[in-house]
Amino acid sequence: MRITIIGFLILSILTSCEKEAGEGGNSVIKGTILERRYTVFPSIYTDKAALDLDVYIIYGDDGNAIDDRTRTSFDGSYKFEFLKKGKYKIFVYTEDTALSNFGNDKALILETEITKNNSEVNLPTLTRINL
Repeated sequence: MRITIIGFLILSILTSCEKEAGEGGNSVIKGTILERRYTVFPSIYTDKAALDLDVYIIYGDDGNAIDDRTRTSFDGSYKFEFLKKGKYKIFVYTEDTALSNFGNDKALILETEITKNNSEVNLPTLTRINL
């Protein structure tokens, strides 16, 4: 009986120390978003920094539930801080009617992974269509 209790306690400690993707770490994911506006579709367009745009993050591989949100700065940059090792999806909504890869919503999605603690992941620039 005593060995069973000790074994259970050791197993509980080991499984509770396992960290999954999400908050509580010391890593950063950051990137930039441009906004493309068409004047005469599709021949003339201008790209500018996407100001004050919602950027979302999903922790891990499971599901499509939004775990957190941030907003872009004046230069289109965004940052998610204090992340643990693991897989992440970063996305923004767009008005590009050619996309439909996130249910019925149109989203630009970047998948990335933090592989070591205290790291910084720089994602490629996303260009969001704004009709």
